[in-house]
Amino acid sequence: MRDVILHAFNWKYADILANVEAIRRAGYGAILIPPPLSSDPRGDQWWQRYQPRDYRVLLSWLGGKRELEALVAACHAGASPIRVYADLVLNHMANEARDDHFDFPGRAELERYRQEPALYEENRLYGDLGAGLFTTADFHHAGEIEGAEWGDRGAVQEQNLSGLPDLGDGARVLEQQHLMVDAMIAMGFDGFRVDAIKHITERMIDNLADRPEVRERFWFGEVLTGGDQDERVFLAPFLRETWISAYDFPLFTTIREAFAPGGSLRALLAPDRDGNALPWDRAVTFVVNHDIPHNDAFRAWLLDRQDEHLAHAYILGRDGGVPLVYSDHDESPHEADRGRWRDAWKRPDLAAMVAFHNEVHGTPMTLLAGNDTLLVFRRGDRGIVAINKAGFGQWAEFGTWGLANPGRYRDLIHGHVMHMSGERFGLYVPPRTAQMWLAGA
Repeated sequence: MRDVILHAFNWKYADILANVEAIRRAGYGAILIPPPLSSDPRGDQWWQRYQPRDYRVLLSWLGGKRELEALVAACHAGASPIRVYADLVLNHMANEARDDHFDFPGRAELERYRQEPALYEENRLYGDLGAGLFTTADFHHAGEIEGAEWGDRGAVQEQNLSGLPDLGDGARVLEQQHLMVDAMIAMGFDGFRVDAIKHITERMIDNLADRPEVRERFWFGEVLTGGDQDERVFLAPFLRETWISAYDFPLFTTIREAFAPGGSLRALLAPDRDGNALPWDRAVTFVVNHDIPHNDAFRAWLLDRQDEHLAHAYILGRDGGVPLVYSDHDESPHEADRGRWRDAWKRPDLAAMVAFHNEVHGTPMTLLAGNDTLLVFRRGDRGIVAINKAGFGQWAEFGTWGLANPGRYRDLIHGHVMHMSGERFGLYVPPRTAQMWLAGA
C-alpha cells in the first residue's frame, strides 16, 4: 500500500504538477500541499501561507484555483493515484497592519474584488465576495499567550498565537469553516492537515471532521508537544475527544533520545507499547517537519544529518503510523540548512526507503537482534531492517525462522545482494549506516 506523505513545503502548485509523475514513480501515496487559502500573492515567504485573508478565495504566491484543480486531477489519474491533502489554517487569520484589523478580508481587499471581478471569480472557492467574511465579533480578545499560559489549555485555545487574530468558535465561524471544507472536498481533496490544532476547540474540530460525509477523508493535526506535561495537557485530551490522527511527537521525542549520545535504540522496538508513541492507527510519523528548522525554539530538536538518515530508515521500515517526508526549497534562513531538505523527496536513499515501506506495509515487525547502538528487525517474511548508530561496525547474528530461507535479498539503500540459508545468519552492519533488505528484489 502506498501511504507515505510527501510534504511539498511551500512548493508552487506548478512545481508540484511538473513533478507529479516523478513523485508517483518514487512511490509516494499522498502529497501535502501548502495552505491554499487566500494570502498575499506577492509574499513568497513561507509564513504568508499560514496567515489566511479569506476562506472563499484560493489565490496566493503559490498559484490559484485553476492550477489546484489541474494538480488534483493529475494526482488522481493513472494506475497509482496520489491522494492530495490540503494544509488548513483555522485557528487564526492574518496579522495585518491596517485600521480594520479584525475585518476580513478587509475593506481594501473587498475593493480589489470589485475592481478585478474576473480574477477573483476565477479563484472563488465558494460564497459571495461582495460581503465580508469575519468581523471583530468573530475573534477572541483575550491577549497574547505568554509564559506559563503555554501550559494552560484554555489560554492556548482562546488567546493569540504570536499576534495572530484568534478566531472563536461562534456560529458564524463554524458555518464558514464548514462551507470551506465542503467546497474543498467537492474540488477533490482527499484529506486535510489542521495547523496548530491544539489551539482550537473540540467544537471547532467536530464541526469539520465529525460529519459522516467527511469521515472517509484522512484528517491529521499538529498537536505540538515537547514533553510529558504537554502530552497530558494537550495530546491526551485530543486523542480522547477526537478520532483524527496527529503528528507523532511522542515518537519523535523517543527517536531523538534514542539517537542521542547515551541513548538506546532498544527504545525503538515497541515505543507505542511503552507509551512513547501514538497508537499505530492515529500516528503520522516524521523525522523533521517545517516548524523545527524555522523556529529557533525548536532547532535543538534537529537530528544530526546522518542520524536523520538513520531515523528515516526507522520510520519507513517500522510497522505503524503513516510516514511523512519533508521536502523544501531551502526556505530555512540558516546557512547550516542549505541543501539539507531541498528536493529531499527524490534522494536515492529516501526513494529506496519508500520502496521498502510499500513492499512490506502491513506485515508484522519482529526483533531479530539488537543492543543499545544496533537494531535489527524483520518485516513479515521478506524484509529486514538494520540500523547501526555506533561509530564502529557490528555483527548481528539471528535465527532465520520466519524469513524467506533460502533466499536472495537486496539492500535497497546500497544495492548490495546477500544469500541467506541455514538456521542462523550473521549480518555485518557498517558504522553509522542503515540497511533495508528485501527478499526477491
